[in-house]
Amino acid sequence: MVMSAKQVQQFVLRYLDATNCHLIEKSPGHVIVKLSPQADRELTNRPYYWGFVDRTGTEPETMKFCFIFDKDKMPPLPPDPPPGPGYIAHRLLKEEVTYGSRRLDQFFQAAKAGGSYVNLFELPNAEQKSSNFSTPYEQWLGVNMKIEFACDMKREEIHALGISMVTGDIIEQFCDNMLTRKMSPRLPANVHVLRSALTLTKARNQLESYIEKKIRTYDDEWAVEAKIRFDDEIARIDSYYEGLLKTEDDEIKKSVEEQYANRKQELTWQYEPRIRISVMNCGFFHLRSVAKQ
Repeated sequence: MVMSAKQVQQFVLRYLDATNCHLIEKSPGHVIVKLSPQADRELTNRPYYWGFVDRTGTEPETMKFCFIFDKDKMPPLPPDPPPGPGYIAHRLLKEEVTYGSRRLDQFFQAAKAGGSYVNLFELPNAEQKSSNFSTPYEQWLGVNMKIEFACDMKREEIHALGISMVTGDIIEQFCDNMLTRKMSPRLPANVHVLRSALTLTKARNQLESYIEKKIRTYDDEWAVEAKIRFDDEIARIDSYYEGLLKTEDDEIKKSVEEQYANRKQELTWQYEPRIRISVMNCGFFHLRSVAKQ
């Protein structure tokens, strides 16, 4: 799944809300925000400034950003204040946040570090609250996985999978499903959780098998094309070093051989097709019911 501009914006807004940032302006294409101290520490790479704040107890001055998701859907931005006293504090930094961008990856890493695991319960509806019987909740393990297809180019996909710890059923786009529900970290009254049939290890293994099976269905043309580019590069350096290796000076020849071997090793690492799967975050979600796919 490649994230659309709307999905990127939704993710960023959830992060900004979770870290108590001050939202100044928002449109379908952008958001202007004054970062909270937590978000400023995680996103701005100012260790010396925050070290000074921590040592002296000075009131921190956090940075203000305009995160742009879609230029065509945003109004004109206000001009920056003229240089002078307070210019730095009131300057608006503008950055495009799109799928695959460095800044979005930074949001991912901050979210992973600060909220890599959750344990949530769906809030009961009116019918549940008035019922004389306890409502059974099914436990689901939700996992957001990132798949990287890398060679001399890179492509990433995000897969939000959910697996029932009771039945073993697996569904995709689990995160979108959870966004439609009201959740709480506390077990609601008049609710009981069904006994799990799967262990965490077994659930993890089933998700890994699911995603590996899905990847096997993908077109591998990208890897074939990378191999062709690799062969072209190898032929080019073979031609270059062929003449250099004909020297009769043993010391020079040894140096050239080392350079040649290092260059081939670099090209192998650069062009060799590889697939990396990593878990961004996960959690247990206790739910009334989920539509099976």
